[in-house]
Amino acid sequence: MVFVLQNRTRYYKMAYLYVKNENDALDIVQETITKAYANMRNVKEERYFSTWLTKILINTALDVLRKKSKIIPLKEAMVEKPSPNMQIEENMDLLQAIEQLEEKYKTVIILRYYRDLPVQQIADYLNCPEGTVKSNLHRAIQKLRQYYQGGQVNEQGY
Repeated sequence: MVFVLQNRTRYYKMAYLYVKNENDALDIVQETITKAYANMRNVKEERYFSTWLTKILINTALDVLRKKSKIIPLKEAMVEKPSPNMQIEENMDLLQAIEQLEEKYKTVIILRYYRDLPVQQIADYLNCPEGTVKSNLHRAIQKLRQYYQGGQVNEQGY
């Protein structure tokens, strides 16, 4: 559990990216830790603990979103900037575009570009084939480009 304490801010930020609510993010992290502690025997190798814990957090966050049955936008203040060279206005536009994406696209964008995870690890987190992750990343990027070219992304993430 030392690992969890050392990385609690990272897990909180990740939960916050999904729910955009401080209390819900804290609840997600707490529930994630509780689930992890109760099922620690399921971790086959210690080196996969971080992957396993992140997968629990993502699933818990998605469960919260499903229960609330709405997509929650991202908050600029809680997101680590993808590039220090980006202007504040550009970063806010990017966050606005990302928050309009469908959950599956938002998830792969966050994991790939905000957590810098390789496609293979994202596939492990989401329990889906690498090809699906690549397709979702490609589609998400296309939708973000479309957003920047003036075509707003609609409610279905198109």
